[in-house]
Amino acid sequence: MRALRILLVIVVVLGGVFIAVDRAAVYFAESEAEGRVDISGSTVDSTDVSIKGFPFLTQVAGSTLDEVDIRLTGIETAAAGRRIRISEMNAELHDITLSGGFSSATAARATGTATISYEDLTHVADDGVVVEYGGNGKVKVTGTVDILGRTLSRSVTSTVTLVDGHTVRVHADKVPGEGIPGLEGLVRKKTDFEREVGALPNGLKLQRIEPTRDGLEISVTGSDIPLGG
Repeated sequence: MRALRILLVIVVVLGGVFIAVDRAAVYFAESEAEGRVDISGSTVDSTDVSIKGFPFLTQVAGSTLDEVDIRLTGIETAAAGRRIRISEMNAELHDITLSGGFSSATAARATGTATISYEDLTHVADDGVVVEYGGNGKVKVTGTVDILGRTLSRSVTSTVTLVDGHTVRVHADKVPGEGIPGLEGLVRKKTDFEREVGALPNGLKLQRIEPTRDGLEISVTGSDIPLGG
């Protein structure tokens, strides 16, 4: 009986050691991965990588990982000569294959969301244009125009759509003209615009866009996403 108790103690101790080693290995791998995340032509304020599944060492031995979650904040890239910023992007990567001595990896598929704040969208609009949440899945765009010696300010309710999977289009549903010839065209030159969002890792693409109170929420999907190497 005493021998059985000793054996149980040894098993528990060894199990605890294995878990500690496994979790330490995960922490080290996550830290290494965070330092290797790179998006061509863009800058990123911070990167957080979380490796899911247990035990981690068994997954590594098989050169596969079940799931890796990535959170990127403050992604900036150029769009039409202006810097466009994605406030935050979260992605869940599934079925990751490790290769090159674990120096590179490829995710079979990915899903996630990216958020562009209205403040950042305002920065890439024309000068003097302000973009805000308009309610009911719309945005409110305000701009000023000069016509017939008068400066007029107009706010329009606009629909936001994705074009070709990488461009955000803002288009006014209706522009109040007040019978002034040419006013609608002038207002649309200010309030209607398109901006490309290029700050995405290879293999990821924008799928669907929805204006919310916190900003433009964009669904992201992808397949065969290279993660390094």
